[in-house]
Amino acid sequence: MPMRKRRAGGEKRDAVLDAVAGVLATRGYENTRFADVSAAGGVAISTLQTYFGSREDMIIEAMQVFTDREVEALRAVSAAEADPWRRLVALVDRSLHNSESTRQVLVEFWRSAMRDDELRDYSADVRERYRAPFLAAVREGAARGAFTLTHDADAVTDLLLAALAGLIIFRVQQDPAPAAADFRDVLLTQLRLMLGVDDSAPTPERIEER
Repeated sequence: MPMRKRRAGGEKRDAVLDAVAGVLATRGYENTRFADVSAAGGVAISTLQTYFGSREDMIIEAMQVFTDREVEALRAVSAAEADPWRRLVALVDRSLHNSESTRQVLVEFWRSAMRDDELRDYSADVRERYRAPFLAAVREGAARGAFTLTHDADAVTDLLLAALAGLIIFRVQQDPAPAAADFRDVLLTQLRLMLGVDDSAPTPERIEER
């Protein structure tokens, strides 16, 4: 689907969108204004209006660009690991160890998608692209005989992503539990059971929080 953006700005526009995402992470959708982005990005309000037209279009485009980057990051993680189990673990770790600002923007994206028809459609598209590398790893492991699935591959993938999204919400709310490390151990244990993976299968080190 077409994104809400104009052609003005070029590379400078990309930097402005990063500033928008930063303000969005700290102030939320309702409190992200042209003035805040102008102060954060060093760009005149009149320039922002030329780039985006409206405050809403500015925020929505920033969320679209931001979530696209997250999808591409998962694709890069997936492409770097040939073994299906190790790939799944790497994808889980990438999702578990997002930065605080990333978690904040994702929650704002989900909240906003509930109220905006265009963003809701885009959210469904993002979900499918975000889900794709997880589902591909599950299916590939089953095809290779590395996994013995106790449930449908789609159901396993959806449960895994629901758990990861739930932890993001907990952390955005600054809930002290569950700790990410403990949550990871439980999640991977359950994933091994659902996939029929031997307990001796290697587990990569967790990637550092960005």
